[in-house]
Amino acid sequence: MNDPFMNLKSSMKKTVFKDLSFSNERKKAVQEAIRTNQQSQIHNWNIETIIAILESVQHESKDGYNISIQLFQKNERTFQENEGQLYTLLHLLENKEILTSNWINNKKYYSLDSKGKKYLATYKQDTSKQKLSLKHLIQEASL
Repeated sequence: MNDPFMNLKSSMKKTVFKDLSFSNERKKAVQEAIRTNQQSQIHNWNIETIIAILESVQHESKDGYNISIQLFQKNERTFQENEGQLYTLLHLLENKEILTSNWINNKKYYSLDSKGKKYLATYKQDTSKQKLSLKHLIQEASL
């Protein structure tokens, strides 16, 4: 992926931030704060929302905006007031290799990875076990 801010970052590292560094202890504290924040957000998502996302990209890749529109059309309003949470969830699903993504024309398109296809295919066969497994996977993704 091309980073459009590469020159800016490089320039800032050489000038503005040249003497800035963080201790390993501080880095760990920041990472822990991020993890704690993500864990509290994960409990807000229900399995049906996650399955709706997986179903939305089942047959074709979609960008986050089109995923949110499809969720809205299915009367899934979880992200209506805070669409940024959708992108957080998409990122977590991507980290756990449930979704994969590609950049095309400055848009990130999501599609099911092999693990995501498996979850979606088996979800309706045994919902109680699959719900627990998927929820556990999402919680694990935030760590």
